[in-house]
Amino acid sequence: MSRYLTHLKRLHDPAEPVARFMDRAGELGDKLGPVLLQLPPNLEAEPGRLAETLDLLCPRARVAVELRHDSWFTDEVRRLLADHGAALCVADGLHRRSPTWRTADWAYLRFHEGEGDPHPCYRQEQLAGWARLAREQWGPESTAYVYFNNDGRACALRDAVTFADLCRKEGLHPSRVPDPAEIRVG
Repeated sequence: MSRYLTHLKRLHDPAEPVARFMDRAGELGDKLGPVLLQLPPNLEAEPGRLAETLDLLCPRARVAVELRHDSWFTDEVRRLLADHGAALCVADGLHRRSPTWRTADWAYLRFHEGEGDPHPCYRQEQLAGWARLAREQWGPESTAYVYFNNDGRACALRDAVTFADLCRKEGLHPSRVPDPAEIRVG
């Protein structure tokens, strides 16, 4: 979703920005994946504004919401996401980790920064824990969209391959994984 709605308008008056975005994104047809509604880290909880935005977005697309201020992590917001079928963007990083709520029948995971070497790679043990959680929380019947942050060392590619292998060991079925032979972490 456009930063215009999330960062500039801060979810105020979402009708026009949502319509403009979805008119353009709608051109993708069945290739349109989930729409990430990434809220700014300094935006404190405003469940009413989020509800108004989700009312407009959710009938038209799968929506994942990345909440980055701790005030959002309440039972009310969890119910709001679940009532709209919007997935909480489960985000992980060294300095921030969201709850691992299941609010939709699909998942959206973002890996920002791990504890591995070289930095910001993930350690295999970290990714094994996430693969286990994916199996326990969503299972093999659910679709999960998993993203690793771009980085200059290609950790994202290596970590995606490792995570996919660990997910297979957990009985999950990853797809669209980079070819390990083409990856050099530096």
